[in-house]
Amino acid sequence: MELFGIPIQTLYLYVLVISGSLIILYLFFGDMVEGLSEAAGFLHPVLVLAFFTFLSAIGYLLESLTGMNGVLIFVIAALTSLILDTLLNIFVLIPLANTEESLVYTEESLKGRIATVIIPIPQDGFGEILIESISGRISKPASSFDNTTIEEGKKVLVIDVKDGVLFVVPRNEY
Repeated sequence: MELFGIPIQTLYLYVLVISGSLIILYLFFGDMVEGLSEAAGFLHPVLVLAFFTFLSAIGYLLESLTGMNGVLIFVIAALTSLILDTLLNIFVLIPLANTEESLVYTEESLKGRIATVIIPIPQDGFGEILIESISGRISKPASSFDNTTIEEGKKVLVIDVKDGVLFVVPRNEY
């Protein structure tokens, strides 16, 4: 079977190479065209490109390995691609979109946090504290808020932040 004077198997191969290349380019430069996916609604560029990739790959394989009619092959490839695209959206893209959580913190957000002294803080000097959270550990330089010595291993409360240094007070254990 031919379409536009080109064998259908060759056409499937061309679409496969082009859509596969566009997916790779989208991976690298997708942030620049992110607005297009917002404007198009449910037609996310990844889904459209994945559909054409699945369609052309399945069509090429069926044309190469079977002797079925070209129209039947296209229908089978289109339905299978639609199912695979739906599964990709439901089980990969939607969960990835919902897990967008930032691990970034600001120094202002460290105020009021409890930390452990890992390098003793001398009077009128600097030491180091370790703040533990769900997203990991943060090690920051610290100084005593009220100019007292704080030993290693003590729990402290972050009161203020100035120029990257956290000012802390010993936390009273009740």
